[in-house]
Amino acid sequence: MSLPPLSLLETRVLGVLVEKQFTVPDTYPLTLNSLVAGCNQKSSRDPVLEASEEEVGAALDRLKALSLVMESSGGRVMRYSQNVGRVLGIPLQSVALLTVIMLRGPQTAGELRIHSERLHRFSDISAVEGFLGELEVREAGPLVVELPRQAGARETRWAHLLSGTPALPAAVEPVPADERVSVGELATLRASVARLTEEIASLRRTVERLQKELGLPPEP
Repeated sequence: MSLPPLSLLETRVLGVLVEKQFTVPDTYPLTLNSLVAGCNQKSSRDPVLEASEEEVGAALDRLKALSLVMESSGGRVMRYSQNVGRVLGIPLQSVALLTVIMLRGPQTAGELRIHSERLHRFSDISAVEGFLGELEVREAGPLVVELPRQAGARETRWAHLLSGTPALPAAVEPVPADERVSVGELATLRASVARLTEEIASLRRTVERLQKELGLPPEP
């Protein structure tokens, strides 16, 4: 199924429903109050939101229209459950990865493996990468995208596409081979800096000695 772009709050609602289904199954499906609390949770959320009941209710209405959320009667209040895997036609492993990204923002494969452990335990990072690859080339349309590696980062991060194409950070340009500094060159540079530092210190001592002999005041 091809979905229209979802808002940040709508993806947060979906993420909370999946998360709580596995972490607090005794209270699932969730009431509106529990869902609002989960959306506004301070831990394991990026960005942190302050959504009202009315805003979460409106998000639920749209998600119900897309069959991503189901409503049921539980006692005196309505309760809500998610239908992500069935609507998108993806397995639990993929739902777990999407959930972590929806709740925490773009993540590396290693971060996804750690943060999805309560939803699904992946054997290793290659398993995570395998399911990410499937989500990226999904026949009905990609659900994730690998972002360009950021400056200073060793790994690339993955973002979901349920809200459309994310703003992509500038890719890190590789350093040309002829401009790279070898280990030997780096050691030579460090030795040169150390030698120059010692020479400057020696010159300062000489200047201070001459000033004292000539009766000149020391430099501030």
